[in-house]
Amino acid sequence: MILTVLKRDGRVVGFNEEKISTAIRKAMLHTEKGEDAELIRQITDRIAYIGDSQMTVEAIQDMVEYELMKSARKDVAKVYIAYRNQRSIARKAKTRDMFEEIINIKNNDITRENANMNADTPAGMMMKFASETTKPFVDDYLLAPDVLEAVQGNYLHIHDKDYYPTKSLTCVQHPLDSILKHGFQAGHSSSRPTKRIETASVIACISMETAQNEMHGGQAIPAFDFYLAPYVRMSFIEEVKKIEEFTNQDYSALYQAQFRDYTVRPLDGLEGADRVLQQAINKTVGRVHQAMEAFIHNMNTIHSRGGNQVVFSSINYGTDTSAEGRCIIRELLQSTYEGVGNGETAIFPIQIWKKKRGVSYLPEDPNYDLYKFACKVTARRFFPNYLNLDASYNQHELWRADDPERYKYEVATMGCRTRVFENRFGPKTSIGRGNLSFTTINIVKLAIECMDIENKEQRIEAFFAKLDNILEIAAKQLNDRFEFQKTAFAKQFPLLMSKLWIDCEHLRPTDTIESVINHGTLGIGFIGLAECLVALTGKHHGESEESQQLGLRIVTYMRDRVNEFSERYHHNYSVLATPAEGLSGKFTKVDQKTFGKIPGVTDRDYYTNSNHVPVYYHCTARHKAEVEAPYHPLTRGGHIFYVEIDGDATHNPEAIMRIVDMMDRYDIGYGSVNHNRNRCMDCGYEDAQENLTECPVCHSKNIDRLQRITGYLVGTTDRWNHGKLSELKDRVVHDN
Repeated sequence: MILTVLKRDGRVVGFNEEKISTAIRKAMLHTEKGEDAELIRQITDRIAYIGDSQMTVEAIQDMVEYELMKSARKDVAKVYIAYRNQRSIARKAKTRDMFEEIINIKNNDITRENANMNADTPAGMMMKFASETTKPFVDDYLLAPDVLEAVQGNYLHIHDKDYYPTKSLTCVQHPLDSILKHGFQAGHSSSRPTKRIETASVIACISMETAQNEMHGGQAIPAFDFYLAPYVRMSFIEEVKKIEEFTNQDYSALYQAQFRDYTVRPLDGLEGADRVLQQAINKTVGRVHQAMEAFIHNMNTIHSRGGNQVVFSSINYGTDTSAEGRCIIRELLQSTYEGVGNGETAIFPIQIWKKKRGVSYLPEDPNYDLYKFACKVTARRFFPNYLNLDASYNQHELWRADDPERYKYEVATMGCRTRVFENRFGPKTSIGRGNLSFTTINIVKLAIECMDIENKEQRIEAFFAKLDNILEIAAKQLNDRFEFQKTAFAKQFPLLMSKLWIDCEHLRPTDTIESVINHGTLGIGFIGLAECLVALTGKHHGESEESQQLGLRIVTYMRDRVNEFSERYHHNYSVLATPAEGLSGKFTKVDQKTFGKIPGVTDRDYYTNSNHVPVYYHCTARHKAEVEAPYHPLTRGGHIFYVEIDGDATHNPEAIMRIVDMMDRYDIGYGSVNHNRNRCMDCGYEDAQENLTECPVCHSKNIDRLQRITGYLVGTTDRWNHGKLSELKDRVVHDN
């Protein structure tokens, strides 16, 4: 006797014999003889009685076919079989249509989900084929019924769902110093300990490239200046030794000579040791510059995955005040300013300047000159972004200005915004840690479903009840994914689980990663706070103080619940201000079909990213900061503050400085500046003219705007999906 049914999506439900009766009846109604109620009852009763206690949908349908073929109503069997085949074809047709769009390189939201990937190449196509066919497997076999219902209902989005079966983690901050000192195994060979700056630069690239193939998210270096500084000194000593060989003189006293900076000067008038010292400095600076050029070039050309994807890379720097650290910073900035190839802006790595009082905050601080240079580079090249180490929630009680390893106590971030710092299961640090996985809640839909409630207080309370329920589902889903991830073996991640992840040195290749991955974070994100508030109050938080207070109440509630989940499940849960790229228009498109176009809510092709003021809202940079800043302490899984400025920023680096200083005044954790920059897609020429239509160098009319999509740059907007293109068109300048 049949008791339960295993559905195609993996759910087990109670057997309902009426579904068999209905299916047979529909088939009969499409025949000349019509319905036979007695035969329907006989077949239904027989199948229910002789079937196994649990059966699949397909097995039950096979039994229906068999019983109809045995009966006198072969005409019904024929109709039933034809209908069943049509349903099967319809299910396959969706996959067929999707494959054809990929094959025919259609420009749509499937092929443009990730702007860092060229889905038109053969490898890119293979990535999309694998991605789109893996997601249904996850739905059918790896998601709990309530989670699947929330996903299909457009309440929840599981990020990187195509990588779910691989058990991979999202991202990591590389402890590059260990790799440079001790070497590492990569592929079929290993690297020796590093001895010179050129090698250190290459190893930094290889480390991120190798790890990118083991993970589904970004790769970052948390203290690029500190990690590479020792190899500047080694290269300097090497230059002194070259001079010793040439002159047959002993200048070993210069090996550890102390000087404020590696400043290039002419050798005229210098003699003896002074001349040797300056010559070695000049040669060293040249080598460092070439190493930084090579690093940037490699990070923009080395393909780490299918689809011509370069490594989604980030580097944090700015607080090393040693002569060697300053040399790394200066030459990195200089190389970035000069550009790559024909002088075009480098897309990767995402560069992040760590700003700190006593280091680069005031003119008397040791790295203030480099901070000014960084702002000049940002004005031309968009990067670096700026990480505020003095924000109240970014500080570490163990940080000391005289500690040569103070970088261990400095927060670092991934370029798009991911932040990992607090840790319930180990040291408070960003190094050797990252996000495990994250899931985003569509808070706009929750609000829309409450719009018909006339009483405002009741409407808002109904929203919070819905939010509470979906938060529970999201937390459970992330825990389920963690339980799945932890069963992976260390040997599945040869570099990550041997050199990069915190405490991984204790793992043997055949050990599972369960004992170490709890150092990572599980992120619960949200999108569309602005539209959510319009649905609940009629105005978004940029235009109404009442809405702002409700917005803070919503995100505070999420933060409090996340803290409860951390205690319940024993994980590092955090709230993430979601960097929606592929998701930007996905939620909106479905909600438009369900609810229509609601003014201020679903009337655009995208929802506003996380807690941002809408991109189309005209306001000052200061007002935007006042509104968005209070959300940063609440979203410790990651956040970012953007300002759009007008005109040619290359002539106004002071505008960048004013915005970065404003971040400090408002306790903003991480921010960046967007501005206008044109790029000729044929020769690489760039400038900041308004409405440029023809390249002044090659006269091509193939001109595109270089723009930031979430936290990173994209070389061409041709790879942007429809939602992000719509958002780009709506962006307005923020007045100072």
